[in-house]
Amino acid sequence: MGLMFCCRLSLLLTCLLIAPALLAQTPPENKDVMTFNDGERIVGKFERSNADSAVFKSEALGEITVEWSKVKELTTSQQFAVIPKNVILKRRADASKIAEGAIEVKDQKVTVTPAAGTAQTVAVADTDHLVDRATFDAEVQHNAGIFSDWAGTITLGASLVEATQSSKSYNAAINLVRLVPDVDWLRRRNRTTITFSTAYGTLEQPNTPTIKTNIDHLGLERDEYFSQSVYAFAEGDLDHNFAQGLNLMQTYGGGVGWSVLKKPNQSLDLKGGVTYIKQSFISGEANQTLAGSIFEEDYSRGLWHGSKFSEQLILSPAWTNTDAFSAIGSAALTMPVYKRLNFTLGTIDNYLHDPPAGFKKNSFQATMGLTYSLR
Repeated sequence: MGLMFCCRLSLLLTCLLIAPALLAQTPPENKDVMTFNDGERIVGKFERSNADSAVFKSEALGEITVEWSKVKELTTSQQFAVIPKNVILKRRADASKIAEGAIEVKDQKVTVTPAAGTAQTVAVADTDHLVDRATFDAEVQHNAGIFSDWAGTITLGASLVEATQSSKSYNAAINLVRLVPDVDWLRRRNRTTITFSTAYGTLEQPNTPTIKTNIDHLGLERDEYFSQSVYAFAEGDLDHNFAQGLNLMQTYGGGVGWSVLKKPNQSLDLKGGVTYIKQSFISGEANQTLAGSIFEEDYSRGLWHGSKFSEQLILSPAWTNTDAFSAIGSAALTMPVYKRLNFTLGTIDNYLHDPPAGFKKNSFQATMGLTYSLR
């Protein structure tokens, strides 16, 4: 009896000792496993990839981007579409030639096994994207409505000072963009951008007239792509700047743009075109209409831990009055706070070369506020 008890106790202790090791070696069911060249591996979900890197979501590490050159093997229970290089897909196009099915990555090669048919093997370097099958089918067949696919941010900020002088200031900005399609493995068709910003402030002091500042901007732009990078654009802008004596400036123009960089974490656009401008000042004698050019540069880059830097420069020389040169420069740094909530620091500089007498050529704003990302 004693011997039997000792044997059972010994067996129980052995199971307790080896069970954690066995569990550590056996990945949970339906989990993907990525093994690196040094033998280390992570468990989670393989999300997508391009020819250079893969995006993998681990419960311990979160979403990480790994260079394919560091990956020895990848196993997944998901179905994927393998998009080869030099293949430009359009929405609602025939995708029957794109291999779809279960995949396995080993020794820098992707093997895709369809539900019916022969398995195919292609080098990782020859793939443009690996996209999960559900997303691939939905995006290729997706018919976007005018109210769908919108993304962007909403920013609000304020400051208040109560002393001998009473100062109040508010700023708000809405930036909306709609890309069709909004994935980088389909050929882009068009882009719609809506921007609105306002800055309002007052400074009050006993026995002194109240000083007011009010700067507003509303812009709308539509881009139609000829190719992956070249597009035609049409835009309209309304600007009010009390600090420069500008009651209302209407700008309408169009031209050609070039997406020089179009990466997940970095973009650069250059644009040039012609404009018609109508300026109405507080002093009516300075009012004028202008014909001229517009040159624009837009840059954004993802930084550490989800932070983002964006910058824009717009130059508007006039043909009909060379003194009526105007420009706008802006920059912003957005840092994540919690989920979709971010903190933003920004600057905006508006320049008018010929403002009415008594007004400065520059109006500079430094803003800060909380930003909510729509998605």
